Amino acid sequence: MKPEPTLHDGALFLNRELSQLEFNARVLAQATDTRMPLLERLRYLCISSTNLDEFFEIRVAAVRHQLEYGGVLGPDGLSPATAMTRIHERTRALVADQYQHWNEALRPELAAAGIRILQRDGWTARQQRWLCSYFRDEILPVLSPLGLDPAHPFPRILNKSLNIIVVLQGKDAFGRAGHLAVVRAPRSLPRIIQVPSSISGGAHDFVFLSAVLSAFVDELFPGIKVKGAYQFRVTRNSELFVDEEEVQDLAHALKDELANRGFRRAVRLEIAEHCPRPILRTLLKNFELTEKEVYRINGPVNLSRAIQVYDLVDRPDLKFPPLLPRPLPHAGSNIFQRISDGDVLLHHPFDAFNAVLDLVKQAALDPNVLAIKQTLYRTGGDATLIEHLIAAARKGKDVTVVIELRARFDEEANIRLADRLQEAGVQVVYGVVGHKTHAKMLLVVRREAGKLRRYVHLATGNYHAGTARAYTDIGLMTAHPDIGSDVHQIFQQVSGLAPAIKLKRLMQAPFTLHAGIIEKIGREAKHARAGRTGHIIAKMNAITEPMVIRALYEASQAGVKIELIVRGACALRPGVAGISDNITVRSVVGRFLEHTRIAWFANNTHPELYCASADWMDRNLLRRVEICFPILDPVLARRVFDEGLANYLADNTSSWSLQGDGSYQRVAYGPDEMPHNAQTHLLDLTRA
Repeated sequence: MKPEPTLHDGALFLNRELSQLEFNARVLAQATDTRMPLLERLRYLCISSTNLDEFFEIRVAAVRHQLEYGGVLGPDGLSPATAMTRIHERTRALVADQYQHWNEALRPELAAAGIRILQRDGWTARQQRWLCSYFRDEILPVLSPLGLDPAHPFPRILNKSLNIIVVLQGKDAFGRAGHLAVVRAPRSLPRIIQVPSSISGGAHDFVFLSAVLSAFVDELFPGIKVKGAYQFRVTRNSELFVDEEEVQDLAHALKDELANRGFRRAVRLEIAEHCPRPILRTLLKNFELTEKEVYRINGPVNLSRAIQVYDLVDRPDLKFPPLLPRPLPHAGSNIFQRISDGDVLLHHPFDAFNAVLDLVKQAALDPNVLAIKQTLYRTGGDATLIEHLIAAARKGKDVTVVIELRARFDEEANIRLADRLQEAGVQVVYGVVGHKTHAKMLLVVRREAGKLRRYVHLATGNYHAGTARAYTDIGLMTAHPDIGSDVHQIFQQVSGLAPAIKLKRLMQAPFTLHAGIIEKIGREAKHARAGRTGHIIAKMNAITEPMVIRALYEASQAGVKIELIVRGACALRPGVAGISDNITVRSVVGRFLEHTRIAWFANNTHPELYCASADWMDRNLLRRVEICFPILDPVLARRVFDEGLANYLADNTSSWSLQGDGSYQRVAYGPDEMPHNAQTHLLDLTRA
């Protein structure tokens, strides 16, 4: 007989990278869903392209590093070589689907709706003349073509930049024989060019810059014959590495790293489908890549840039209806009084983010407020929030901001933000060495009736007005003394050198959150073994941490019903006989990016519900500063359960079910069922 697998068997775990690619396939499926407005489908296609860029910059770069320098195998047991092979196989299929849909469905459908992406072989004579003039007037003056010869080696190519490699024949004015040249498109040039309706006849006609460069590149090489021009794009490792134990100034060290980020090791080459092999070999040699890291593209190599069409076209009939979030009810003129009357729950984007801004604004203006403390991971350059913090500091309040300089792709913006806040007198803290500060916390200390009282805002998402309109997140405003005390101690710990602390209500990574989750999972298993009800429902962005997954397997074996709603990467394999029979995993992809982290534990007849800044991933639970906070008000806890968990489990129009082999199947409603879309339901509540 075949031995039963142990819970450490690699076969029980799905590969994180391959699971992440499956999420991108679900995003791409939105672009092919004809129930979606047409321009929203274009947006989903562009998001899938941008997601792949980041996937290569971070995840593929990490696997390649393991491949070259060795590394510990993940819980799935795949070697880096095997993982890389499967990654490229799956990605190649995804890219083929992207461009097939672009060429055969989206572009024709957009054209039928009066939004034309003009192809070079279809330009009219009038369009050709206008584009030639545009090239000469707006593009040519900023180009600096570089001929490749012994005196001019291959130039440094910036990460994800648009480039044209040109094959030449003939001699220039100095008698140098032309062979190859590279034309780099400066960042200052628009990647999408709108053709005037007076020229084209259409109100919404566009051309990719890459097509214009290819069409008129011969004007850069007078007297030399252009034999061919091929667009290409290289993706590079974008993970920054700073040895925090060694540096004296983290901000200065990050600035040095940022200067080189765009030119780090190449991990992918995208090139025009018809590029000759000799030219390809030249590029591969220069970028130190192999054939399997090449992606031949049947269309623009920078497909994600088509998102500009979405922004340039004012067609409400082809987009989602505008979102009108609910304002905070019964707030009156004093938000502190509103919070004193009872905890306030915010479910973004259905509830307005302005409530959070109002809390900071009133704290800045209120003479009874003595101190404001806040964590900032990503702000998106939100001027309103920053101005309130600066105003508070200038009014003499003690303002402390913990800024995470290492927030990926926001490092430069956060460094500038830190400098600005410091200049205004705000005390800026860069967090804890070796641990990103990912917790979302705001603490206001106010004097009331001769005593100090703490007001707190905790959230699953960032203090970022933009993402608050695009991501689903939960926020809690409370004056509960235990929670206020916990948050105060965490701020002291992060900004000072305090030891590990015992919190009253919150769980905190990297100290108690990991063990706390496992303990609560184990408690459900204990209930089930004793014949009581064991039930867990949890929603998050990703689950990859092996010990938590094994705890879930053990709970499933004990008879606990486990329902997981995991947007992205999931390393847990459901439906394995005798191991995960009682576990289901679904993913919801819709108009808004699912970002809430919620965990509900039945606890027999005493249920507990928590929200968190952390996913159930190694990095969040073990290497970051994160918080997990309870919803103590039973009415609000029921609301979070109904809106954030039960609502999504009932979704049968935008939900996908994870299969045991790692694939996903759309959840469909039967003939006797009513369609239910979780996000649409929440939007309907805002209109009620």
